[in-house]
Order: sequence, then C-alpha cells, then structure tokens
Amino acid sequence: QLQLEESGGGLVQPGGSLTLSCAASGFTLDFYIMGWFRQAPGKEREAVSCISVTGGKTVYADSVKGRFTISRDNARNTATLQMNNLEPTGTAVYYCGADSLWNRQLGTRCQKADFSTWGKGTQVTVSS
Repeated sequence: QLQLEESGGGLVQPGGSLTLSCAASGFTLDFYIMGWFRQAPGKEREAVSCISVTGGKTVYADSVKGRFTISRDNARNTATLQMNNLEPTGTAVYYCGADSLWNRQLGTRCQKADFSTWGKGTQVTVSS
C-alpha cells in the first residue's frame, strides 16, 4: 500500500522556523516528483513547492520564495520542507504529495492535479 506520512508540524511564533518531513512506505520515491501543498481553513489546497526526481530542480510559490527550502533524500525515501521566517498567513495543514507519473519532468509550475498520492497532513500554526 502506497503511503506518505508527514511530521514536524506545530505551533511557532511569527518569524520562527519549522522543518516538515515526509516519509514514504510501500513504494520508493526515487522516480517521482515530490511536492508540498497546504490548505488553510476555508481555502483550496495550494502548491507550496515541488522538487524534481533527482532533486536538481525546485519550484516555489511566490509567497514562500527565499524563505522555504524543499529537499529530498532518495536513499532514505524522504522529502523535507524547511520553513524559515514563518508568517501568520502560513497557518494551514501541510500535505506531502507524490506525482502520479513515473519519471515526469518538472516544469515551471507545481500543479496539484499532477499528484495522486497524499499524506494525511500536519498542522502548522503561526501565531504569537
């Protein structure tokens, strides 16, 4: 069974940092684009960042550029999102996703429709 599990969420003050991790089981991440998405209350799930199969290319939402860093460790079957200088608008449930196609090339955008395997999410709350 293909599963993704996120961890690392929590409560943080504005300007603080958190590191989210995503662990895969039941399949290997090696040849799948990985992405992080978030969904705030009352809003649609939106893309935060995606990373190519090899990790050599990354895409970020404009709202997080320069503050968030996505990475992957194919040997450990994990993906990570380092979030710095968090803002209250970053409060949301963060989801890890795996691409539906094997070995797709990452384009210039991170699109939710391309992802078919999702974790259950981890809550991030940015508040003083």
